[in-house]
Amino acid sequence: MIDLHCHLLPGVDDGSKSMDISLKLANDAVRDGIDCALLTPHHMNGVYLNHKKVVIQQAQEFQMELDRHEIPLKVFPGQEVRINGDLLTALDQDDILFADEGRRYLMLEFPDDDVPSYTSNMVYELMQRGIIPVIVHPERNTKIMKQPNLLYELLSRGCLSQITAGSYVGIFGHKVQKFSKQLIQSGQVYIFASDAHNLPNRKYEMTNAFAKLGNEFGNDYVSRFNENAKKIINGDDLLPNNFSKIKVRLFHLF
Repeated sequence: MIDLHCHLLPGVDDGSKSMDISLKLANDAVRDGIDCALLTPHHMNGVYLNHKKVVIQQAQEFQMELDRHEIPLKVFPGQEVRINGDLLTALDQDDILFADEGRRYLMLEFPDDDVPSYTSNMVYELMQRGIIPVIVHPERNTKIMKQPNLLYELLSRGCLSQITAGSYVGIFGHKVQKFSKQLIQSGQVYIFASDAHNLPNRKYEMTNAFAKLGNEFGNDYVSRFNENAKKIINGDDLLPNNFSKIKVRLFHLF
């Protein structure tokens, strides 16, 4: 399995606080069946700046430690990039890391409770540059939960989406779990990722998520999600999903 979203780098952002913890998380990843991991520290989210050159160096040093401890995990440098008004400038300054070396797939994060009004224009500008945004954990965005058509429209424009494995197995509560299933049912999900942190309930759930996916939707979904992750990290074309809108039920109190 390939994990395209995790916070394993030691002493970086809100992920691991030390090399020992990072090595423990890496062992946890391997036990959960993960062979390759894209390291995605937060970048430009108003709190953390993790510049491209620094992340590349940190990833190389971490890989050396993994090899020294004989932990069979291959890691790659990446970023979880917060959508912001300076994103295009950062791209021009070569300060953005992609999921692939071809600079095609960008792991794009929204604020927890918002989809900014300029999102549509930003996605257009990215697409004009040949960049495909992979929207990370939309199932935990409270605005998308209330207005799921926001995600549908972005996918219609050519964006992809990544759900946190823990969301689908219930780590973040029933509402998030239910919405995750709705997104999968409507074809609005392309990959699972761990979004692993050194935090309570933020452990690896990839094996559990894929087992649940196979039981609920069939092994074709399992194969497709795994293949999509491989294609993203290799910079290859993905077949677009056939997706539909999620019906929002309105409850009125009288």
